[in-house]
Amino acid sequence: MSRRETESDHGLITETKKKLKKPPLYKVLLHNDDYTTKEFVVQVLQYVFHKESTEAVQIMLHVHKKGIGVAGVYTYEIAETKVTLVENLARQHEYPLKCTMEEA
Repeated sequence: MSRRETESDHGLITETKKKLKKPPLYKVLLHNDDYTTKEFVVQVLQYVFHKESTEAVQIMLHVHKKGIGVAGVYTYEIAETKVTLVENLARQHEYPLKCTMEEA
C-alpha cells in the first residue's frame, strides 16, 4: 500500500452542522361578538399582546368591522398560551370573546 492511500484512509473527521428549521408560526385571532365591549378587547390587546393603545384600538376596530383580526403571530406554545389567557380573562369578566389560532 502506498503512503498516499494510507493517509487518505485516515483523514480528518469533520462534523456536519445540522441546519435548524425555524418553528412554524401561528396567528392568534380574535373573533367579534355582540356582547364583548370594545374597551375590554383593547385592554386584552394591551395586557396579553403588549400592544400600544393606538395599535390596540386599530386591531379592535378591524375585528369589529371584519369579524376577525390578528392579535399577534407566535410560535405554537406561545400562541396556545395567549389563546388560553384571553379566553380565561373573558370568562372571568363574563364575556363570550372567542380567541383561536391558526398556522400562519
